[in-house]
Amino acid sequence: MDLYIGIDLGTSSVKLLLVDGNGVIKNTVTKEYAVFYPRAGWCEQNASDWWGAICAAISELLCGFDGPNVKGIGVAGQMHGLVVLDENDKVIRPTILWNDGRTSKETAYLNEEIGKGKLFEYTGNIAFAGFTAPKIMWLRENEPESFAKISKIMLPKDYINYLLTGTHCTDFSDAAGMLLLDVKNKAWSGEMLDICGIDESVLPKLYNSFEVVGRIKAELAEKFGINPDAVVVAGAGDNAAAAIGTGTVGDGCCNISLGTSGTIFVSSNRFSGDEKQAIHSFCHADGGYHLMGCILSAASCNKWFCDEVLGTKDYKSEEMGVPKEKLGKNEVFFLPYLMGERSPINDTDATGIFIGLRPNTTHADMYQAVLEGVAFAIKDNLEVIKQLGIDIKSSCLCGGGAKSRLWIEILANALNIELNIPVTEQGPGYGSAILAMIGAGKFESVKQATDKFFKIKETVRPHEELVRLYANRYEKYRKIYPAVKELYKEIKE
Repeated sequence: MDLYIGIDLGTSSVKLLLVDGNGVIKNTVTKEYAVFYPRAGWCEQNASDWWGAICAAISELLCGFDGPNVKGIGVAGQMHGLVVLDENDKVIRPTILWNDGRTSKETAYLNEEIGKGKLFEYTGNIAFAGFTAPKIMWLRENEPESFAKISKIMLPKDYINYLLTGTHCTDFSDAAGMLLLDVKNKAWSGEMLDICGIDESVLPKLYNSFEVVGRIKAELAEKFGINPDAVVVAGAGDNAAAAIGTGTVGDGCCNISLGTSGTIFVSSNRFSGDEKQAIHSFCHADGGYHLMGCILSAASCNKWFCDEVLGTKDYKSEEMGVPKEKLGKNEVFFLPYLMGERSPINDTDATGIFIGLRPNTTHADMYQAVLEGVAFAIKDNLEVIKQLGIDIKSSCLCGGGAKSRLWIEILANALNIELNIPVTEQGPGYGSAILAMIGAGKFESVKQATDKFFKIKETVRPHEELVRLYANRYEKYRKIYPAVKELYKEIKE
């Protein structure tokens, strides 16, 4: 039986899947690595830690399996991170990650001086602090020595593909999040390159996610016992790959992910921009396009509250402690802006807030408020998508947060949509394995593959009374951020 490796290069860990030609997951291995916070609002990683974790994981992944049967490898990864290489392809500095907020000055310059209208014309998007272009501008201004050494600019998963094949490459879905790509025309934007002060030669070659970028290096094939003819595909940004893994392909399909960050992802056959410029317009891994709203802190809010505030990792017990009769009736609200926020408010100064605390407030009330706050933040994005004339009735749900039954119920009723839980929920890693199958010639298209593999395990439907209660709570929630927006700036000064 042919085998395929899907790699999900996440923020706190990398997850590898070994998948057979029937879409059955044969083995999984996860390896963690460090995240560094050099200053408040900054977030970095060492690219060497990714590669070390992946090499260790591949050996474990293939233990007991026939490595020569591996026909293809696909890598999905955290988006927007700035990986810079020198003329010898050595990493110049730690990677500035997607949730790093240091570029507020550069982001403001792009949106206010260059202008949102021009940015939208050049790229189909406006500037957000997490995007790659503002990071390049920050590097030019604050670390000119590092900027001067740049020979190649890459994204996290593209650096892994380079180490696997020796090819400098990226795919359209990941490149779309750099604010350097003319998304509609799928080409690098000359205007944005000029603004950032870089030449197109420092950027990798563009591919569709399912296209082959090379074969695994001979020395790596020998090291891991893998078929030396195994192909490596361009792969995809994590959200686009997760969408492939949940069958979110074609026109009008929706996927919601509750990972470290949270996203709502709507696939489309054609490019469509958000005129209000609060939602991303990106390329999809199926060769089409998608709209996406992204909140920077989702499951990470749950992890923070349990680990740091409650001092526990027993998330299940905390979930069980929330009375079902309390759903929709909690007096406590939570703004989940632990790392600032992207969509739709685009505010790097925003922070997390609890409001509504009283002497009889329990930690269960606060825990429930955390889950509800993330659900409401996703609803903020859903409301913008609705304003574009897109009516979402149902969505797939994936990510670590989707393991929480309580959170699923809160989300279904807060959003007032049906949530489809897939049989195989492995997110980006599974999607990247499917892309590897297409590159290896097993399928002719992404749609053909997902039609065969994607199955729904369960559909969770909203309940009329809870929908009413959560609609009332959302109307109160949405007034909190505007009331404290200016205060955030004062606190920061």
